[in-house]
Amino acid sequence: MLKIWGRANSINVQKVLWCADELGLKYDRVDIGGAFGQNHEPAYLALNPNGLVPTIEDDGFILWESNSIVRYLAARHATGSLSPSDLRVRADAERWMDWQLTTVLPGMTPVFWGLVRTPPEKRDLKAIEAGRQSSAKAWTILDAVLGKRPYVAGERFTMGDIPLGALCYRWFALPIERPNLPWLKAWYERLATRPAYQKNVMVTMT
Repeated sequence: MLKIWGRANSINVQKVLWCADELGLKYDRVDIGGAFGQNHEPAYLALNPNGLVPTIEDDGFILWESNSIVRYLAARHATGSLSPSDLRVRADAERWMDWQLTTVLPGMTPVFWGLVRTPPEKRDLKAIEAGRQSSAKAWTILDAVLGKRPYVAGERFTMGDIPLGALCYRWFALPIERPNLPWLKAWYERLATRPAYQKNVMVTMT
């Protein structure tokens, strides 16, 4: 059985759980990291020297880095659907997975941490606002793409939607000012109909 180490309130763990549930996989999840600790103990560092979550074990194969895990699970269990068979469509999906890490996440991180995990009296309001503006610019780029197709890599839901979809929930759930991005909102609402998204991503942010 697939084993997943990581706390459920981590967005990177949520990506993997969402993917696994989309695939109908059985798995055993272990709470680790954050308030649960244990991620810097020798036993865990032997699996993931970064001391971060998630990490998976699949028939003896150890893998960390959330987007790589999503790629692996999709390729192993859903080539032709979550992992597109067409090389160009698959590359497109992977491009948006990378873009989530390099372009959207850096702005979203100070907003989320500042508003959710930092007491009001200790918040860096300038950093939060700068992150909000950076995030809005990035989401505007995706909004334009989604005005031409229903999902990030084309006509069908793929692994490319998972990293960005997990982050988009926070964009719409955080108490911030947002530009009007109708195509992004419509995509988010499509994702919100998926049971695996509701279960693993649309949860209280902590």
